[in-house]
Amino acid sequence: MKISLILLVSTFLMMLNCEKPKEEKTINTYIDEPHSYAKPNEAVITHLNLNLNVNFEKQIVSGIATYDIQNNNASEIILDTKYLDITDVQVDGESTSFTMGKMDETLGQPLMISIDEDTKQIAITYNTTDKTEALQWLNPQQTADKTHPFLFTQGQAILTRTWIPIQDSPQIRITYDATVKVPSELMAVMSAENPKEKTEDGIYHFKMKQPIPAYLIALAVGDIEYKAVSERTGVYAEKSVLDKAHAEFSDMDKMVTAAENLYGTYNWEQFDVIVLPPSFPFGGMENPRLTFATPTVIAGDKSLTTLIAHELAHSWSGNLVTNATWNDFWLNEGFTVYFEIRIMEALYGKERANMLALISRQDLEDELESLKDSPNDTKLKLNLKGRNPDDGMSSIAYEKGYLFLRTLEEKVGREKFDAFLKSYFKKNAFSTTNTEDFIKYLNTNLLEKNNITFNTDEWIYQPGVPDNAVTVQSDAFENVENTLKKFIETNNIDVAATNQWTPQEWVHFIRNFPKDITIDQMQKLDETFDFSNSTNSYITMVWYEQSILNGYHGHNVDAKIEQFLTAVGRRWYVTTLFKAFKNSDRVDEALVIYKKARPNYHSVTVKSVDELLNYP
Repeated sequence: MKISLILLVSTFLMMLNCEKPKEEKTINTYIDEPHSYAKPNEAVITHLNLNLNVNFEKQIVSGIATYDIQNNNASEIILDTKYLDITDVQVDGESTSFTMGKMDETLGQPLMISIDEDTKQIAITYNTTDKTEALQWLNPQQTADKTHPFLFTQGQAILTRTWIPIQDSPQIRITYDATVKVPSELMAVMSAENPKEKTEDGIYHFKMKQPIPAYLIALAVGDIEYKAVSERTGVYAEKSVLDKAHAEFSDMDKMVTAAENLYGTYNWEQFDVIVLPPSFPFGGMENPRLTFATPTVIAGDKSLTTLIAHELAHSWSGNLVTNATWNDFWLNEGFTVYFEIRIMEALYGKERANMLALISRQDLEDELESLKDSPNDTKLKLNLKGRNPDDGMSSIAYEKGYLFLRTLEEKVGREKFDAFLKSYFKKNAFSTTNTEDFIKYLNTNLLEKNNITFNTDEWIYQPGVPDNAVTVQSDAFENVENTLKKFIETNNIDVAATNQWTPQEWVHFIRNFPKDITIDQMQKLDETFDFSNSTNSYITMVWYEQSILNGYHGHNVDAKIEQFLTAVGRRWYVTTLFKAFKNSDRVDEALVIYKKARPNYHSVTVKSVDELLNYP
């Protein structure tokens, strides 16, 4: 009896010990984010399932966004929205009430949903509206083939919330899958695993298994086709553009290999590019697995494919290791410009890389001049609270960020710097970081390790460019400058000396015209080199800029400038030319052109030009 009792008690205790302990909920620690209403330390999304219908007739995307969530005993989860029509919200399959907060012109509205500690899933049924800023609906005439409409999204920085209710902060990374219904004659592609051919029913399924921030969720719908460059690279484009794009981007796989040799494995399996209609507001957008690109980079000679190298570099800096907030944007773009130039050096040589670096430096000097009345905006680490994060997307993040890293490389030596960057990408893969964490990692793993002193804080937290910035030399550009100087002095151009010039050399030549260049001299250059009809969009843009600034009207250039501005929506090109009009006291002319061009521009470009020209 005594033995039996002991056995019974022992058995009971063993059963208790064998029971699995209740799993404690854990959650990542997120930092304060001034551009999102989400409170991810309380409740955060982890996976998105999208079920969407794209209606070109009504110009509406409608559907359901279903999220798996993780919560820390929260009673509420908050999502970001802007100009969305929310029709229903469900919590674990049951409809529930929801609250929309106050509308902010920049941030939109918080969507507040009641949950409890056991809530696993929320689902939001919604429609986009005619105010949705991320979407651009194009009629057939605005496309290359002019037969079918087109749609694309642009989420960076905080526009994804305008087409998906989501926690729209770069530090919140999620996986996603999607089902998208489009007209049967069109194809849908996303920043995910993509189809290579059209389906008969217009239904497409997507999966992104690596966690990404909201701004990298992207969708494009159009009459497009696919052509492989290699097993892991290829091009999507409209039929009339496809072969040109394929030839232009034929070095894509070489770029991926060069990048991997520098900083480790490409972690996204596929690197494809879709060439969008010309209204796309950026040169490129690094959506993982599917870079969005402007057709303005198709020059016929691969001379502008540094843009593809730039977007590829984002596969490490930005996509793999993401800036935690938009105040840390330089961690995204500064690293990418550095990496881009290293890829170009590996493929095309040191001289090409140095030319790109010097163009970068001139862009930086121009930006510093334009920001002379707001020096705080020339710091790498910004404080954008209360402002649109687009305000921080200037050449400071790109070019000063690059110069900082290039100067670091010169200080510590390339071998050590490359080992440091490779370890940085590996250590932080599929996560986010901020400026302060980067500085700690830099000090511990590079500077202190090698007993090196460097003025990091001055570079990051002070305006302008420190005195120890590296000086880049280019024999090619020195030759360009000498050729230009002789032309200005003698009014004769040595054509033979220019026969082998690259587009970068021509850009440097044109951008460095002296202020006292005469109309006759510009006329002579145009007659000799036909700049007003250049097929290279970069050369065209800088020539048109100089034509506006110097009052040159030859070769019907005014009409060509207007045609360029109404056909191309790339924000950099567009704002450069409208700024030249403004600086030349020709705002009235600019406004006449802008009124015609504005309907063709994406909202990102419209916002910039509206502010520049004080429109309307």
